[in-house]
Amino acid sequence: MEEISTSTSASASASGYKEYVAGLIAGVATVAIGHPFDTVKVKLQKHNTGQHVVRYRSGLHCTTRILKTEGIKGLYRGATSSFLGMAFESSLLFGIYSQTKLALQGGVQSGEPQPQVIIPSAAYGGAIISFVLCPTELVKCRMQIQGTDSLVPKSSRYSSPLDCALKTVKSEGVTGIFRGGFTTLLRESIGNAVFFSTYEYVRYHLHSHAKAVRSNYNNLVDIGIGIITGGLGGVSFWLAVLPLDVAKTLIQTNPEKNCSRNPFQVLSSVYRSGGLKGCYTGLGPTVTRAFPANAAAIVTWELAMKMLGIRHD
Repeated sequence: MEEISTSTSASASASGYKEYVAGLIAGVATVAIGHPFDTVKVKLQKHNTGQHVVRYRSGLHCTTRILKTEGIKGLYRGATSSFLGMAFESSLLFGIYSQTKLALQGGVQSGEPQPQVIIPSAAYGGAIISFVLCPTELVKCRMQIQGTDSLVPKSSRYSSPLDCALKTVKSEGVTGIFRGGFTTLLRESIGNAVFFSTYEYVRYHLHSHAKAVRSNYNNLVDIGIGIITGGLGGVSFWLAVLPLDVAKTLIQTNPEKNCSRNPFQVLSSVYRSGGLKGCYTGLGPTVTRAFPANAAAIVTWELAMKMLGIRHD
């Protein structure tokens, strides 16, 4: 993802594993900061797009309900699978994106962003990680919806992420754990193409401006640029694909085994009942989460790259 100071593909390959390690560290930072917002988003999507006893007035109302009935641990419900999944997923995403981008550029980094390189590299990375994300997010979502104001009977609730995964496989087969896979693939491919395009272009122009203003800017400037580029990239990601995420949540948490798994059919139903607003259910907590979580991911990734000895242009 970063511009790595190397002129040959051989030297890039030698440092390639470090990009995956840095991505793993970034994933942990993302979950630590972003999971509470994600819990609120999932509950809004589940409760406010169908017939439920409790409908939340806003993300703040939902958060207050969770804190009042479950405490802070309620906001981190399902976080175990998120930490495992996001760490692995982030490692793959950042590593695959960096290596694919370098390969498409013939092993030589180019200073100015190239959309014909960025978009396919990001979409490819997003498609690959969707196979990791789908089962971990299914478990996460099913754990998240059985907390505050849940209509899931206590006798049918899961005691842990592992219990959820095992019961899902037992009742729905191995394919059940991959329910919503196509929707996840679409979300990640499109979303990451938008994310990395935003990140690369904004970063390039901010660094160009910073270099024009002063010849040697410090690490604090780099961190500031990382916060801005990561945050804007994250917001762009979710503005582009939130409707697909709404469909994914509904597909993965539907108790009916034979429910529709076509995201466009699901969104059509949501649109008929709630209009465009319904398709963007959870937008508030999602955007609120997107900026700090993705800013943390980018800053952590860039710092980890430096600590691992990979310089940035």
